[in-house]
Amino acid sequence: MPLDALVTGRIATFAGESGFGWVEAVGIKDGRVAFAGSAIELETRADPFTVRHELDPDEVAIPGLTDAHLHLADGGIALEQVDLEASRTLDNGLALIAAAHVRLPDGEWIEGHGWDPDRWGRWPTAEDLDRAAPGRRVALWAHDHHSLWVSGPALELAGVDDRTSDPPGGIIRRDEDRAATGVLHEGASRLVTDRVPRPTEDRYERLIAALAQQVVALGVVAVHDPGALALQAGLGPSVAAYRRLAARGALPLRVHVCIREEQLAAAAEAGLRSGDRLLADGERARLGWMKLFADGTLASRTAALLDPIETEPGRPLPAGTERGVFITPPERQAELAGRAADAGIATIIHAIGDHAVRAALDALEPTAGRTPLMPRLEHVQLLHPDDRGRFARSGIAASVQPVHLRADAAAARRLWGDRAERNGYTWRTLVDTGAVVAFGTDAPVEPIDPWPGLSMAVTRSDPSWPAGTAPFGPDEALSLELALRAACVAPPLTAGERDRGRLVPGQRADLVVLPIEALIEPVVPGGALATARPRLVLVDGQVGYEA
Repeated sequence: MPLDALVTGRIATFAGESGFGWVEAVGIKDGRVAFAGSAIELETRADPFTVRHELDPDEVAIPGLTDAHLHLADGGIALEQVDLEASRTLDNGLALIAAAHVRLPDGEWIEGHGWDPDRWGRWPTAEDLDRAAPGRRVALWAHDHHSLWVSGPALELAGVDDRTSDPPGGIIRRDEDRAATGVLHEGASRLVTDRVPRPTEDRYERLIAALAQQVVALGVVAVHDPGALALQAGLGPSVAAYRRLAARGALPLRVHVCIREEQLAAAAEAGLRSGDRLLADGERARLGWMKLFADGTLASRTAALLDPIETEPGRPLPAGTERGVFITPPERQAELAGRAADAGIATIIHAIGDHAVRAALDALEPTAGRTPLMPRLEHVQLLHPDDRGRFARSGIAASVQPVHLRADAAAARRLWGDRAERNGYTWRTLVDTGAVVAFGTDAPVEPIDPWPGLSMAVTRSDPSWPAGTAPFGPDEALSLELALRAACVAPPLTAGERDRGRLVPGQRADLVVLPIEALIEPVVPGGALATARPRLVLVDGQVGYEA
């Protein structure tokens, strides 16, 4: 049977459980790998109509990457919002906000993301926003998307003042007179976000398609979208947008779309189970997991810890938060995960602090093996030694984002002390204990580019750090091969996709062509792996991107 396409050159198949599995050629038929082996052997299976992709001597091919944690829908919306990631100072950020205020019609909200109190040297306030955008309702997520900076008019609309109590799982940041300062942590953010106009299905559809194509150009052929940041009615407009894109064949990659707890009833009523297509004839959009939040984050000082956070002179914590915050109480996590499993829906839980990780493991262990998709913990940034073997023993995957260490290293050392490098970002330990470890980016919290994170997984260092900064916990570094397997092979396994992630017969023909220097060891911080850019990306054997 003639091949539809033939790829020749130096190709890593990741066949088996270890090694790169190098071959000289891969033959493709009907969107799948039909043969993998020597170029001479496969040449006999080609005919004049076979499409040929010949790698240059300085190129290499690997399986397509799957980003296990990329907010594709909300990342698309972020394309049109104020981006403060590059603002090194508060004044720089306020200048961008002032420009948006002048540009936008009266009555329209300013939304955005990317500010960081550690970068700016203090927590910003509503007064800052009111000077830059007087009379404007403003809602801006922090870099970690766990603190919301809002203006005076936004607080007024939400009815937040010095008499407002902290909601469950949330903190209203206050001054010494208990007046709300304009920063809402964790669950308190919904006091405002529930009043911000929702993006329409049309807007989601347009911007998902735009961002998805950028993602494919980076070598990512599938994503797991952890779901919306704001309260959803029913299944929500982003799920509807994915259905519309699938219906017209406009998704350039595969997506597992997650829901939040308020969407669980609607999904169950619709008969949707994890892994099901969102549309009967739409192959590329499927239901993923229900996502819960155990705790907050390192940067927001809300990660749930077994031991108190280290004190910072001049930066007191809100009373009672020395060990962080449980956004969803442990017993509630267990109850929701069990209810979802009863409906055939797997659960992922955001868990950053070691107390949150332990509680989330407790909640998910009874659900393991009950759904086609693996239960997962997202982030797992601080892991107590007593819990290290529980992932593999229970069949719970660890979904981690190595690129977070780029921004987190200094704060982790400062806020978690000796625990940071002893128990932090334990990727090698998780792999060595047999856990399935899947990589992602957490975009738009971080950029959509997967390659800096892959480099970080191997080097535990980044050129953006101050000169002389030591690698962070170098014993937890992964080899290049293990890092690539965590990006290519492991994410599909967590989604029950046994036919993706390798370039062996029967697997989907998803392939990325890279400069060969990206795979030359030793990997250098900020070097060829961190800056890799594909020349060619195949999705189901078809060209998804070509430079």
